[in-house]
Amino acid sequence: MPEELPPEGKVSPAEKVKLFPLTPGVYLMKDEQGRVLYVGKAKNLRNRATHYFTKAATEDKRTADLVKLIVDIDFVEAETEVDALLMEARLVKDIQPRFNVELKDGKSFPYLQIRMREDFPRVEFTRTPRRRGVKLYGPFTSAKGLRAALQVLQRIFKFRTCSLDIAQNDPRWRWFRPCLLHSIHQCTAPCNLRVTREEYRKQIRGLRLVLEGKKAKLLAEMDRDMTEASALLQFEKAARLRDEIAALKNLSLRGQVDKDVQPEVFQIEPKKGLAGLRKILGLSRTPRTIEGVDIAHLGGGETVASLVAFIDGLPFKPGYRRYRIKTVAGVDDFASIREIISRRFRHRDTKSVSGEEFVFPDILLIDGGKGQLNAALDVFRFLDKEPPCLISLAKREEEIYRPGDAEPIRLSRHSAALRLLQYVRDEAHRFAQHYHHLLRRKKLEEER
Repeated sequence: MPEELPPEGKVSPAEKVKLFPLTPGVYLMKDEQGRVLYVGKAKNLRNRATHYFTKAATEDKRTADLVKLIVDIDFVEAETEVDALLMEARLVKDIQPRFNVELKDGKSFPYLQIRMREDFPRVEFTRTPRRRGVKLYGPFTSAKGLRAALQVLQRIFKFRTCSLDIAQNDPRWRWFRPCLLHSIHQCTAPCNLRVTREEYRKQIRGLRLVLEGKKAKLLAEMDRDMTEASALLQFEKAARLRDEIAALKNLSLRGQVDKDVQPEVFQIEPKKGLAGLRKILGLSRTPRTIEGVDIAHLGGGETVASLVAFIDGLPFKPGYRRYRIKTVAGVDDFASIREIISRRFRHRDTKSVSGEEFVFPDILLIDGGKGQLNAALDVFRFLDKEPPCLISLAKREEEIYRPGDAEPIRLSRHSAALRLLQYVRDEAHRFAQHYHHLLRRKKLEEER
C-alpha cells in the first residue's frame, strides 16, 4: 500500500479510495472480518473504486448488497490493463470471493484454454473447459475483456486460435493455405508448417509466462536474446524482439471489442456469403467472380496497386495483378484508382493485348469510401462501358457504398456477406503491401 494512506481502521473505505492511484490494477472489497467479498479490475483504480461509494451504487440492484457489507478496501497495482485482467482472474481463482462466484446472467465463467497435447497447441476461449490435456487460465469475470485480451496477446505471441487438428508429421499440411491472420502477422501458420513444433512451443511458453504473472521474467529473457542477436549482427531478429518487448510493456485494450473484431478469426462461409451478396445488392443471380482493388504508397511517393480475384468465394491466384502507377505524381488515391480501373477494363474485345481471356467480374470491390467509388465510376463513363456491380467498402465503419445511393449499406459484423467482402478487401490490401515491400527492398538494395 502507498505510504501516504493512514493506518487501517482510521479511515472509511469511501475516503480511502480517494487516495488510490490513477493506474491499472485490481481492488479487493473486504467485510468486517477481513474476508474478501469481491475482486475487481480497473483501468483507473481511483475512478473505478470510487463508484462503489456513490448513491447510485447503493440503489443499483447489481451492487446494493455488496456495498452495504464493505468495511475495508485494498488494491494491487498492475502495469497495464491486460495485466490487471489476468491478475483479477488469478485472485478470483485463489480466493473465490462471495460476490465473484455467482454470475448475474446465469452463464458459466469463461476460461482461456491451451491444448497442450497437440503438436501445435491451440489457444481457446471456452465456457466448458476440458479436464485433461490442457492448461487452464481463469475464471474470468468478463467474457468481453477476455476476448479483447486474447486479441492483444495474439499480436505478440502469434499463436493459433483455429480448430484445425494439425500434425507435425503429416506432409499434407505443406499444401494448406494459411488464413489471413498469418498475412497480417498474428499467427506463425503451423497449418502450413511454416513454424517448427519447437519454435511454436516457445511462443506458447511466452504466453503462459504472461498468463501466470511472470512477465518480468519473460522480458528479461527477451532483452537478453535481443542483445545476443544484435552482437551476432542478426539485426532483423533483434528488431523483432525490440518491437515485441515494447508491445509487452504496453498491453493496452484499445478501442471497443465489438468494433475491433477480426473477421479473419471467424470461419468464412463462401456460399452463404455469396447468397447474402445477391440479396443485399439486388443481383439477378448469385455472383461467382469478385475482384478487389487496393492502393499502397511507397515511402509516401511511389504508388502501387493490387487487383485480386475470387471465384466462388475463394482466392483465384492466377487472376491476381499488381501495378506500378505511371500517370500520377505524388499521393492521389482517386487518380491512382482511375488509372488502375482504366488499365484493367479498357479492352473491348474478349482478349487483352497479351492474349489473356478478358472477363468482367460479377462484383468489383474498391477499398475506400464514396470518393474512391466515384473515381472508379468515372472510368466506366469515360470508356462508355456498363460497369459490373460496383461497390466500395470503407474500413472504419465497414460501410458498403453503391453508385447513386445516398446512404451506405450497413451490415451486422457477423454477416457472412460482410465477412466475404472483408476477406476480399484484406487480401487486396495484403497483396498491395507485399508488392510495396518488394519494391522498397529493391530500392534499398540499389542505394547500397
